[in-house]
Amino acid sequence: MGELNTEEWKKQKKIQRAIFTAKQNLPYEVKLRRQARRAWEFWAEMESQDKNCHVSVGGLDSITLYIWLHSLGIHVTGITVSGIEDQSIQKVHRALGLEIVKSYKSKVTILNEIGFPVISKKIAGRINTLQNPTENNKTVRHAIITGECGAQGHYAKNSRMQLPQKWLRLFGGYENENEGVNYGKPEPDIKISNECCYWLKEKPCDDWAKNHNSSPYLGIMASEGGQREEALIDHGCNYYGKTVTRSAPFAIFMRQDILQLALDMDRWYHEHLAQFEKLYHAQPYGRNKDGSPKEYVPLESIVPEIYGTIAKRQNGELYTTGAQRTGCSMCGFGIHLEQRPHRFDKLRERNPKEWEFWMYRCCTDPNTGEKYGWGRVLDYIGVEWEDIPTVQMSLEDFLK
Repeated sequence: MGELNTEEWKKQKKIQRAIFTAKQNLPYEVKLRRQARRAWEFWAEMESQDKNCHVSVGGLDSITLYIWLHSLGIHVTGITVSGIEDQSIQKVHRALGLEIVKSYKSKVTILNEIGFPVISKKIAGRINTLQNPTENNKTVRHAIITGECGAQGHYAKNSRMQLPQKWLRLFGGYENENEGVNYGKPEPDIKISNECCYWLKEKPCDDWAKNHNSSPYLGIMASEGGQREEALIDHGCNYYGKTVTRSAPFAIFMRQDILQLALDMDRWYHEHLAQFEKLYHAQPYGRNKDGSPKEYVPLESIVPEIYGTIAKRQNGELYTTGAQRTGCSMCGFGIHLEQRPHRFDKLRERNPKEWEFWMYRCCTDPNTGEKYGWGRVLDYIGVEWEDIPTVQMSLEDFLK
C-alpha cells in the first residue's frame, strides 16, 4: 500500500470500503455464521502459536461478545477494568465471573496531568499535538493546521489531517506564530488528550495480555465510525500484526445486529447459569473470607440497568430504553453531538454529587489554585450544561 501513488491508494481504499459495506449489509443469520467462523479461525491460529485468548469486556457490546463466544464453545477468559464502568455494568461483570484488572491512573489524575477527552479521539489527539510542540512533530502540526501532508501522507493537499474549521477556530491558536494564522486557544489553558483510555483501560489490559500470553477478542464495530472504522476496513476482522494481534468478530455488525444478539444471549445465559456460577466462584469476589463460595444471584438480564431494556419500535427497529452508549462518567468524546439531556445531564439525574464533582472541582489550575472541571471545557466548546434542560415529549415518545 505504501508504494502506491495517491490516486492508486485512494482507489484501493474505495474498493476496500465497498467490499466491507457489502458485508455489513448481509442478513443477520448469515453474519452470525460468517463471524463465528472468523472467531474460531482466530482461536485456532492462537492455539497453533501456543497463545491464549481473552475478551476485554466493558459495556453491552463486549458483554454480548463474551457470552456469544461461550455459546460457540470458545471458552475464553473475560477481563475487565470494571471500576471505570457504571455500577449496573459492574454488577453484570461479576455475575459473569470476569477477572478484575485495575487502572494505572485515576480519572482525576488523568484530567489534571494528561488532559480532557473531548470531541473525538482523533481530534483530541491532534489538539494534544498542537499543545505539545516538538521538532519531531513539526510536519504533523503543519498538516493539522493547513491540511498539507509530507511524504508519509502522499504529499496530499487539503487532507483529512487538517482540523475542521470549527475546532481550528478554537484550538489552532497554538500555531499562530508558526503558520501566520489568527486562530483562538483556550485562556486559561485547557489540556486536551486522547490518552485517557490508554491509562484507564488499554495499557492495563495490554499488560495483562502480555503477562498471560494472550490475544484479545474485541467487541468493536466499524459502524461506530472514526478510527475504529478505518482500522477494521484496512485490517479486517482478524489481524495478526507485528505488535498487535486481535480479533473483532463484530466488525461487520450494525447496531441492530448487536441488540438482537444481546436478546439471544440473554436467553442463552439463563439456560446455562451453572457455567457462569462456576466462573463467579473462581474469582476472589465470589468467595467469602474463609474461602467458601458466596451465594450466586443470577442476573435478571445481561443488559445492564443503565441501558434500560431492549424494546422494539413500531417499525421493528430495536433500541435501548435507557442509555444508548455508556463509558466513563468523565468521558466527553462526542458530547458536542448530543442533544439535551446529554450524558452529563443524565449523570446529574443519577448522581448529583458525582456530577457536581466532575463539573466544578475535579481539577486544580496549577497557576491560580482555582478548582474547575468539565464546566470550563464545555463552556469553551459551546456545550450547555449548567442549566437543567426542559425535556419536550415527541410523537415518537408516545409511540414507544
